[in-house]
Amino acid sequence: MLYYLFEYLENQYQLPGAGLFQFLTFRAAMSVLLSLLIAMVYGKRIILFLQKKQIGESIRDLGLEGQQQKAGTPTMGGVIIIMSTLLPVLLFADVKNIYVILLVVTTLWMGLIGFIDDYIKIFKKDKKGLKGRFKVIGQIVLGLVVGATLYFHPAVTIKEKDTTRITENFKVERVYGEETKAVRTNVPFFKNNELDYAEWISWAGEGLEDYAWLIFIPVVIFIITAVSNGANLTDGIDGLAAGSSAIIVLTLGIFAWVSGNIEFSDYLDIFYLPRVGELVVFIAAFVGALVGFLWYNAYPAQVFMGDTGSLTIGGVIAVIAIIVRKELLIPILCGIFFAESLSVMMQVGYFKHTKRKYGEGKRIFLMAPLHHHYQKKLYHESKIVTRFWIVGILLAIISIVTLKIR
Repeated sequence: MLYYLFEYLENQYQLPGAGLFQFLTFRAAMSVLLSLLIAMVYGKRIILFLQKKQIGESIRDLGLEGQQQKAGTPTMGGVIIIMSTLLPVLLFADVKNIYVILLVVTTLWMGLIGFIDDYIKIFKKDKKGLKGRFKVIGQIVLGLVVGATLYFHPAVTIKEKDTTRITENFKVERVYGEETKAVRTNVPFFKNNELDYAEWISWAGEGLEDYAWLIFIPVVIFIITAVSNGANLTDGIDGLAAGSSAIIVLTLGIFAWVSGNIEFSDYLDIFYLPRVGELVVFIAAFVGALVGFLWYNAYPAQVFMGDTGSLTIGGVIAVIAIIVRKELLIPILCGIFFAESLSVMMQVGYFKHTKRKYGEGKRIFLMAPLHHHYQKKLYHESKIVTRFWIVGILLAIISIVTLKIR
């Protein structure tokens, strides 16, 4: 709201300093600072409130070292992340921007699903929480909304590159590219780095490219479901999900910045996406919220994010990646989430296969998800988390490098 207030003051009264709010960098800087302060200052109060209400984690005995000492640690700490993100966004972002609206909806919707799950676990004493099918239904609904909005909304466009042409009088004339609706995305590592979802259906007949939404929306649903569940599985030891997510979101912030800048996007040969630069304000707030939450979630954790936080984080990351047309980079950029999910699928699949074949199930890992495997090997939590962060940073650097390596 401050964005509109100072815009009005600048236009009507030329108030000195009011023009600062028109600069994306200034608003992003203010957003990250405010979100960090909210998470660190009010995070403690929320933790004390959760302790007072005895909203603590019930720990299943998995035979892991130091596990039982965590019993009773406040959970639902994802509320800190959500609050610390949305308040700066409402103050400093252009809340009429369609991309900001989508991310606010994603944050609230996934936060609500996670909150219901945590509520059932804590207050209904049901360790399974919200039934899996209801979580998936919630993710599908969000995917439908996000996919349909990105496909049909008139403000979601790609601006074609400016070109030059020689006129009949042999003069060089600049031709400005137009904004067009398209369901195209960048393909990493390839020089002709463009993938058009419409081509996946247009081959079947003329005019079918108008039905590209039949391909695009299911892809969006799959990505949101996969990434949010991956983030949920990663949230298993102190600081792992929050730290890994901060690295991923910061990288997506770089992508949003260059994609929303016509000069950088032209130089890097990626899509110029009008109005997508406003995402940087949201991303800055989200990074600040994650780092602020990490202040209390680092080992030994004073609070857990619960599904309220982990599902929200995964949903937001997925939607940002889709908006900036970098969804094909998710297996690399979100490699930690991918490895955690893959370890569970491999473990379950191999166990079922060997049980059918030999009558006794065998395991690939000592325990899944992957971070529990290293705990079983008696690695300390802090060492596991730090090494996962290092891998996450390497994957983030590789993702950024793909902008030029083709």
